Amino acid sequence: MRTVLDLGRRVARGQGDDSGNAVVEFLGLALVLMVPLVYLVLVLGRLEAASFAAEGAAREAARAVVVADTFQEGTVTAGAAAGIALRDQGFEDDPIDALTLRCSSTPCLEPGSDVSARIDLTVPLPFVPGFVRHVVPLEVQVSAERVAPVDAYRARR
Repeated sequence: MRTVLDLGRRVARGQGDDSGNAVVEFLGLALVLMVPLVYLVLVLGRLEAASFAAEGAAREAARAVVVADTFQEGTVTAGAAAGIALRDQGFEDDPIDALTLRCSSTPCLEPGSDVSARIDLTVPLPFVPGFVRHVVPLEVQVSAERVAPVDAYRARR
């Protein structure tokens, strides 16, 4: 049976009781490893959502222009379609600022030509404070471009 005096001598000589230290070390190590891992998962999830949003918005915008009667009508419809696709993934960006439309012919909707739609999104990194702005980039640019062909048998208007 240990006495308090015996335990004090062992601690003084460096032979103290180590029970309970493994739990504390495990918790400390788990926190050091898990916090960056959780943050990485959050960032990658947000970037993947931005990628899906940009792809969907570009695809729907190009389709909207191709099926419209005029290029002006198609531009308005493309902006609305891109806005729906962006909001679906949680992005409140103005689709008019993010959307760029380009035609391969003049006038734009000639049969057999192509319409290109490009979406550029800026994705802010979550939980990054402003004072870190000079060390860590606070935003990631995500873009997608889709090309939709105008039907070769489209009636000229």
